[in-house]
Amino acid sequence: MDSLIPLFVIIPLGIAFLIPLTWRLIPGICRFLPSTGMLAMVVIAFFMLFYVGGEAITYKVGGWEPVDNIPIGIHLVADGLSLMMLVIVNIVGMMAGLFSIPYINKYTGENYYYSLFSLMVAGMNGVVMTGDLFNLFVFLEVSVIASYALVAFGSSKDELEASFKYQVLGGIASLLILFSLGMTYWYTGTLNIADVAKVIRTGSEGSTALFIQLFMVVGFGLKAAMIPFHAWLPDAHSSAPSPISAMLSGVLIKAIGVYAILRLFFTMFNITIEISYVITTIGVLSMVIGVLLAIGQWDMKRLLAYHSISQMGYVMTAAGIAMIIIAKGGDRQVAALALAGGLFHMFNHAAFKGLLFLNAGAVEYSTGTRNLKELGGMADLMPVTSFTSMGASLSISGIPPFNGFFSKLIIIIAAVQGRFYFIALLAVIVSIITLASFMKVQRYVFLDKARTPKLADAKEVPFLMCLPMIIMAILCLAMSLMLIPGIRDTFLLNAVNILLSVIY
Repeated sequence: MDSLIPLFVIIPLGIAFLIPLTWRLIPGICRFLPSTGMLAMVVIAFFMLFYVGGEAITYKVGGWEPVDNIPIGIHLVADGLSLMMLVIVNIVGMMAGLFSIPYINKYTGENYYYSLFSLMVAGMNGVVMTGDLFNLFVFLEVSVIASYALVAFGSSKDELEASFKYQVLGGIASLLILFSLGMTYWYTGTLNIADVAKVIRTGSEGSTALFIQLFMVVGFGLKAAMIPFHAWLPDAHSSAPSPISAMLSGVLIKAIGVYAILRLFFTMFNITIEISYVITTIGVLSMVIGVLLAIGQWDMKRLLAYHSISQMGYVMTAAGIAMIIIAKGGDRQVAALALAGGLFHMFNHAAFKGLLFLNAGAVEYSTGTRNLKELGGMADLMPVTSFTSMGASLSISGIPPFNGFFSKLIIIIAAVQGRFYFIALLAVIVSIITLASFMKVQRYVFLDKARTPKLADAKEVPFLMCLPMIIMAILCLAMSLMLIPGIRDTFLLNAVNILLSVIY
């Protein structure tokens, strides 16, 4: 079973290098290679998820065994959390890849686009699975460098400016992360995550560990675009091709930002009250400020970008609540509930926010604009886009029976049970403002009369763009089933237990 683990890196890397070599001979097939490869990885991830259960399996690259119980090789690890992330990353990647086939025709250099797309997925898969800090940094850089190029893929002035800003702030984040990893190696003498945890948890943890954690919070917070580290995200998400926006918002900021924070802080370090309050504060600020910045936007993709900040704020807030409870020696069940709500919302966000960016791309593809003030009447002209956008809007706003309602409800219940009443109130208020924001989107894009005569020529997008939107809309409903006990244990509780098992 462990021999399947490296396929999550080998398949997308192989596709990334195969496309430039074969593009001129078989361009039609090459367009489908990324989506086909990601479908294979989704199947493998589901198979391993049912096989692994709550355990973790490790693949030692090159067969290098530990020397004197010190791991010296590269380790790739598959457990309940990493496999769930692999499922999410590759499902969203598969949908974005299919959506790209008609969408990307308006650009030149399709072969470069699909190669960079595959490299980005390979990097995210590697970040999710790596068992050592050095290769976490390597895979992280593979994914972000590919994303820098993809944001600028249209080569217009706005796209190049957004990519430059993204590169500058991303480079600062990478420098901070690299410095924190170097400090970790100096402090512990190892880069293997499990080995670092062993050294830190059995030694005397002082100010050095706190110093390292602060650098990691800022570095990965920049990658995740949390408030106040969010400056790059609105421009990058609004300027990138819409399938790439779906990837950036749906999975990239999770895999290289929020996931990395959760994995490292719960696995490697003793959870302290100081860091717990820092994480919670960042989460609450992101949740509130993100939605307030979103509601005033008239660019559809820019509005969605700010909502990404807000919705990831829910995840960080839930993680922070769990960390505070653990640091204070509180009720394990409440901490587990908060963490379950955060992880559930992180998975849900990939579905509804990925879908919303695909909807925005379909509207722009058909009308040539994403300015809400120039749109209207799309419900009759683009019924599939309208219907799926309504489902995603209800989901992100926390309306039952869509998945977003249940994950937000769990977070709010955990906040109340943990006596974080003000945070619970803010979570409810933010959800109401989110609903108001998406009522505005539905009104101005789909329900009102067309505001310009040229919109009369708009029509529904091609089938390969409609199909991913329909599948993602179904997921927004189907993921609610993760609360059913048997399904919950396999998909959600195993992920929670992986993070909490080291602590308790």
